Amino acid sequence: MSVNPEKPYQDLPPLPPARELQTGQVVNRVISASRALATANASAKRLPDPSILIHAIPLLEAQASSEIENIVTTNDELFRAAHNVEPASPAAREALRYREALYEGYSYIEKHPFSVNLAKIVCSKIIGVATDIRALPGTFIGNPVTREHVYTPPEGKETILEHLSRWEVFAHERESGLDPLIKMALLHYQFEAIHPFSDGNGRTGRILNVLYLVQSGLLDQPITYLSGYIVEHKDEYYRLLNGVTQKGAWGEWIEFILNAVDVTSRWTDSLITSIYNLLDQTISELNQTNLPARDLAFLLFSKPYLRYADMVSGLQVSRPTAAKWASSLSEMGMIERKKVGKSVILINHRYLDILFTTPLPK
Repeated sequence: MSVNPEKPYQDLPPLPPARELQTGQVVNRVISASRALATANASAKRLPDPSILIHAIPLLEAQASSEIENIVTTNDELFRAAHNVEPASPAAREALRYREALYEGYSYIEKHPFSVNLAKIVCSKIIGVATDIRALPGTFIGNPVTREHVYTPPEGKETILEHLSRWEVFAHERESGLDPLIKMALLHYQFEAIHPFSDGNGRTGRILNVLYLVQSGLLDQPITYLSGYIVEHKDEYYRLLNGVTQKGAWGEWIEFILNAVDVTSRWTDSLITSIYNLLDQTISELNQTNLPARDLAFLLFSKPYLRYADMVSGLQVSRPTAAKWASSLSEMGMIERKKVGKSVILINHRYLDILFTTPLPK
């Protein structure tokens, strides 16, 4: 099997591949990844306020997925931009669009099935304009300096639509008996190989991974950090994608994705445990004061960059009261107060330290 990288891959084989995929080694990896994912999903339910994770992990995922496409911003910069602490840089704006695309896709699949239309909605949000299946030839995937082709996706709108139709059908079929995690790996490769849009395919495909886990019932919320693993193994990620195209090396590719699920699920579980412990500690500390412990703690974690106005609206108190409470929090070491322009920002630095420094397991 050999595909000429300079010629459009018109005859992209449909899914599933005509070979045994659930080998003993793959099955063992599926078991490990499934357990880790189920544990992370269960851990998320421990938090009394689920919005804490919804406000945090998608931003981390957005930063990592954008970095894979060489759109580089730091977590700190992105969180500051997301909470309107400072104007967003061009890279941060692109990453924030990724988060919004994830949110919109998550909302969509609550009422609609996983589909080509979902991919269009997600991609349109990512690139900031309404988009459709590409119709023009000449898509270049390769070295931008040497202009050496690595791969050329199918051309012709009708051909692309036919491949996408098969992709969508496979997403919902059950006859193959394949585990959903294996199917996610196959769907991700196929989507990237079809490369249906003129821009944003990689980021769209990685959001679809998360949404497929949700729609398959493996996750209740989009709280996986698959892109964090991929960005740390970026060269291997692209090498294995190409290995499927050139050699039909499905086994290595599937194992890579399963390992990504396993590692990032254990990371999510560890992160949630740390957040839960700090939240519990924060509530205990606030219980020693006259402040509304639980409500204030939840606000500090759902909005780690907090303004007086957030306390006024979120806790139904006056501005002088909010300022007084902020002084107490600062004296207790729970927050850092920072003047930004005419505003005072209250930073939950202990929580942000957990988010930004919890490493992926080896």
